[in-house]
Amino acid sequence: MEGETFLWLIRHAAVGGIAGTIHAPDAPADLGDRTQIDALRRCLPPDAMSHASPSRRTVDTARALGLDPALAPEFGEQDFGAWTGQRHDALAAAGGDAYAQFWNDPARGRPPGGESFEDQVARVRKGLAQIGPGPAILVVHSGTIRAALCIALDLAPQAALRFVVDPLSLTRIDRLAASWRVVSVNQRAG
Repeated sequence: MEGETFLWLIRHAAVGGIAGTIHAPDAPADLGDRTQIDALRRCLPPDAMSHASPSRRTVDTARALGLDPALAPEFGEQDFGAWTGQRHDALAAAGGDAYAQFWNDPARGRPPGGESFEDQVARVRKGLAQIGPGPAILVVHSGTIRAALCIALDLAPQAALRFVVDPLSLTRIDRLAASWRVVSVNQRAG
């Protein structure tokens, strides 16, 4: 692909509800922080294409930012399979080997019926390859942003899991002719 691509990656707004829950795709975003949403909107390029995972929280966040995103399943959050909708503390308390083993190697581990972070990195790589030159805004999940950083920095997936990606934060990366450039990670607008 010719030309440079400038990516504004935004993590969706926080999800309301019980903390520590592995949220399903239909979990809504809490869009109550209008000050942060407005500040973030002012940081975005005006004529950029926009993309979002098909999850409700990313689409709701994109629309709150004034965007009409193309939906891209490649940018969905890691699929936690049978654990989706459950709380981490309940899964740990249940004493199951699968949950404990997953956290021994979270980059390669797969929840029952789900995917590994390595699988997510491969999926995000395909999605990024479909974005053409110029500016693009992606409203996505923390795991999706970590996967993009994994690709941009040529990191082992395990290392990419160390990044903190807060709700309504902005990460900027650029795909250049022969490499990547990381401009900022986990920035708060305003």
